[in-house]
Amino acid sequence: MSLQLYNSLTNQMESFDSIEPGKVRLYSCGPTVYDFAHIGNFRSFLFGDLLRRTLELFDYQVHHVMNITDVGHMVEGETDKMSEAANRMKENKKSGRVPEGAIEDPNDPYQIADYYTQAFLEDARKLQYKIAFEYPDNVPKATDYIDGMQKMISRLIDRDHAYVAEDGVVYFSVESFPRYGELSGNTLEKLQSGAGGRVSDENQSRKRHPADFMLWKPDQHHVMKWDSPWGVGYPGWHIECSVMAGQLLGQDGIDIHTGGEDLIFPHHECEIAQSCCANGSDHFARYWIHARFLMVEGEKMSKSKGNFFTARDVFTGVATGSQVHPAVLRYELIKSHYRANMNFTKKGLEDSAGVVQRMLDFESRLERETGGEVAEVDRSHPLLAKFSAALANDLNISEALAEVIPWIRQEHPDPRESLAVWRAVNSVLGITDEENEAADSDPIFEQVQQWGDEMKDARSRKDWDASDAARQKILDAGYEVQLVKDGSVVIKKSLA
Repeated sequence: MSLQLYNSLTNQMESFDSIEPGKVRLYSCGPTVYDFAHIGNFRSFLFGDLLRRTLELFDYQVHHVMNITDVGHMVEGETDKMSEAANRMKENKKSGRVPEGAIEDPNDPYQIADYYTQAFLEDARKLQYKIAFEYPDNVPKATDYIDGMQKMISRLIDRDHAYVAEDGVVYFSVESFPRYGELSGNTLEKLQSGAGGRVSDENQSRKRHPADFMLWKPDQHHVMKWDSPWGVGYPGWHIECSVMAGQLLGQDGIDIHTGGEDLIFPHHECEIAQSCCANGSDHFARYWIHARFLMVEGEKMSKSKGNFFTARDVFTGVATGSQVHPAVLRYELIKSHYRANMNFTKKGLEDSAGVVQRMLDFESRLERETGGEVAEVDRSHPLLAKFSAALANDLNISEALAEVIPWIRQEHPDPRESLAVWRAVNSVLGITDEENEAADSDPIFEQVQQWGDEMKDARSRKDWDASDAARQKILDAGYEVQLVKDGSVVIKKSLA
């Protein structure tokens, strides 16, 4: 079965074929850590995770890299995001989102970046984003690759693809790369007026072309700065991903690059140009795959409308009025096709909670009936064949789920086989951790199990008061209790 993906570079569906047979080099644009990641960010990130898990279902060995932008996300005409982050950190401390003592100096950009990096990783792990468990090996920080950025800039200058302007700023020359614009559909003629509105008028006279983009800017007063051959300053935003992808995945090009559609221009367009020119390669990434925007209750997400939510806002109930289990938010964010705008709604979350609970109940019942033992299955199994075929059609997750949900409701005469099938399905959906998320992540899980034993023992003695007391302790700890016919007490993490 061939995996078909929509390639933004060619604007058509293509059969996926990796550079190295059986192996995939995948790069995803990650967060800029100047605040908590919002649900729109995670819609894009989890799409990349779904792609990775699908590739693994199809027996590919995937090397996935995602960057952390902690330099400042600077592009011309915009303020330094890490400078803004200092004010945002004070606001978050005032509102209680950042607890007192969590950061020593709220004006230190490195401390701010580290705090929000760890917050992002914590949220991402709750959402079972696989690469978050591979930090720091496959989740590089831009500030650790400044030397590599300077070396790439020097190569671009030596090869006449970049130049130092009269004000000392190093620019990439878009005219030196005839294919500039192939991803976004922009042409140099269209960009003659100023690179999509991102280039300020004061810089025009210093450039050879208005669309030339910054690689390095000398600035002694910038909040984050480094020594360089062109003066003390900081790198442009676009150069960061080219360097990290090249150093961790190989300079000869990568298989797939993912990100939100808002990154197509200028970020991804610029990545292609500088990577190909610096490395002398025909391509940077063979497949470019982009997720579309997330709406909230039918409107664009914005702070002014009061519908701008971080993942933490959803977990804690700030967004909806009641707490939402991470498994439910994950399901909600991945259940729609990535090339369609997603509408995030409270009703959708409620529906997702019902589906996820049904999945967890199904898994719990099979685990109980089989003792965790599974039969051998492969993708020729009827359910897995349909599930895989849907995903092979450009990650059609809606079609895949339309096969899984009715299957869960059916009778399952061979629970060992069904459990094996479910685990294969869940390896893509990521609803529960295969290593038992509750036991691994909750330090009181052993105590909860002990209360379950106390409840079972009290029931056997018909000590209903003691049984009720043990049950209440379990519920207060955030777990649910189910009683089965043989007298066993089944405990599972609550989605409430």
